[in-house]
Formats: sequence, structure tokens, C-alpha cells
Amino acid sequence: MGSAADAPHGSRPEQVYARLRDLIVEGLLAPGSRIVETEIATRLGVSRTPVREALQRLQQEGYVMGSPGAQQSRLTVAPLTRDDVYELLNIVGALEGMGARGAGLLPATDRHALARDLKTLNAEFHRAGKTMPIDQGALYEADERFHRRIVEASAGPRLLALHDAVKPQAERYIRMYISMLLGDIRTSVYEHDIIIAAIDEGRADDAELAVQVNWRHAADRLSKVIAVAGERGSW
Repeated sequence: MGSAADAPHGSRPEQVYARLRDLIVEGLLAPGSRIVETEIATRLGVSRTPVREALQRLQQEGYVMGSPGAQQSRLTVAPLTRDDVYELLNIVGALEGMGARGAGLLPATDRHALARDLKTLNAEFHRAGKTMPIDQGALYEADERFHRRIVEASAGPRLLALHDAVKPQAERYIRMYISMLLGDIRTSVYEHDIIIAAIDEGRADDAELAVQVNWRHAADRLSKVIAVAGERGSW
């Protein structure tokens, strides 16, 4: 089954949910693979009750799926498809666009400080993309810090909660296919620069649009990669 490292610290439903979500997002539970409560409970070292509750939540959020009328034990990890990536990444773009718009409406001193932070984060992302060999995990984390900083700059609790719920679903795609996206790093850095400039100059509408375009382009790039590599778990 799994090692002791798989087990969460404690067995509260929230902890079991978080660990299961991480396993799915990181590809350790592969797209299309069947989920059996007893096997998951054994792997995580917990009872079936918190696993069942976690799976119900993961199904509501789209991480796992089952046929109509299927029992809980017939659930499978949701596949990675071209249609799904377009929906998810454009939702992320809309949410982060709202955050960028709010950032563009901050007082000038706050905008300038945020822009400095974003330039530093974008430089880290650029450096991560130039290392040889490229550390794909570090590259993703650098990009994530850049985008999260924009959202956290002005977002309220509702936007943050929505972002927390949806972004990991997009992360599944990026982590699964990131090795085939490495040629687009310079484009992403350039698009980030456009976002930073709009926020720094207080152009809120432009900042929102720039973030949406960045994610729309990411969806386009991922769709092309999926077309070549194939959808995962949809057979």
C-alpha cells in the first residue's frame, strides 16, 4: 500500500481531505485510477469514515468522479482532458483577474511595493526556468508564488476561498504536463511583466485583462500539449 509517510498527522476529515487532494494533484493517484475506500484508509492509516467524507468533498470539487448510481468504492480520479483544462484555467484567470484589478486600485505606495515584489518573484521564475537541468517543482512553485501574491494583495475572504478551491485543480494539469511546457517560459515571463506594469501604473482594467490573457494562453498551450501527449485517464 503506502508508507508511513503517506499518513497524515491525525485523522480529522480536513487532514484526510488535504492529503488525498495532494496525492491527486501531484499525480500519485493517477487520472482514471479507481479509488477504493479501504485501500485509501489503509494507505493513510485512518478509518474509512474520514476517507468517505473526504471523497464526498473531492467529488463535489471535481477531483474524483463516479458513474450515476455507482457506490462510493466505484469512484475514480477525474481524468485530465482538453475541455476540462479550458474551463479550469479560464476560471482561475477570472478569479486572479479580479485580484489583479483590486491590486490595480490600491494606493500608489502599495501598488509600487507590490510591483517590486512581483518583479522579484518573476525574476525567480525566470531563473528557475534557466537552470540545467530544470527543477520542474521549483519552476511551478515560483510561478505559483507570483500569482498568489497578486491575489493576496487585495482579495477578500470569498475570493481567497474560491481561489484555494479551484487553483489546485489547475495545478494537476500543470504538474502533469510541465515537462512539455518548458519552451514557453520566456513568453510567460513577458506576460508577467505586462501584469506588473499595469498594476504598478494603477491601470486596473488592464491588469485584470492581462491576467486573464495569461491564463487563456496557458490553456491554449496546455491544450496543444494534451493533443500531442494524449488525455490522461479518459480511456
